[in-house]
Amino acid sequence: MTRAAILLLLPLLASCNVHSKSPAGADENVSIHADESGHIAFNLPIAEGQVKVPAGMMHNGNFDIDGVKLMPGSSVTGFNLDAHDKGATVDMSFNAPGAPDEVRSYFLDQFKKKGVEAALAGESIAGKSKDGSPFIIHVSPAAEGSKGVISVQSQG
Repeated sequence: MTRAAILLLLPLLASCNVHSKSPAGADENVSIHADESGHIAFNLPIAEGQVKVPAGMMHNGNFDIDGVKLMPGSSVTGFNLDAHDKGATVDMSFNAPGAPDEVRSYFLDQFKKKGVEAALAGESIAGKSKDGSPFIIHVSPAAEGSKGVISVQSQG
């Protein structure tokens, strides 16, 4: 089983552009940025680089806040993580099949069912996860349905 996993990783690693960093002079910041075509760039305390994964991996991403997932039929189109010693910010962009009002209603209903603090704030939803991390979900019209960005901040 371990050999199979290693063999599966070889093509992925072959397509990577990775550079090691000096841990002595490195900061503790971490950033990861991914787009819908499968390009992922990362900057870690010990290494930085880029990798290309199949685009389908991004579209089928699974994201949730306290058990509330994206609206059925939605797809992930981008992901950014920036972490520092004082906390982290995660931004995830998505496409949803419903109109913006439907998507906002879906999220509000799901958060209410899970006991998560959330309310309509203009054309967005603002709330606080059960661990106290604030989040905002911006939803706007798209050619087919809606597009949105979920931003979650955690304090260190």
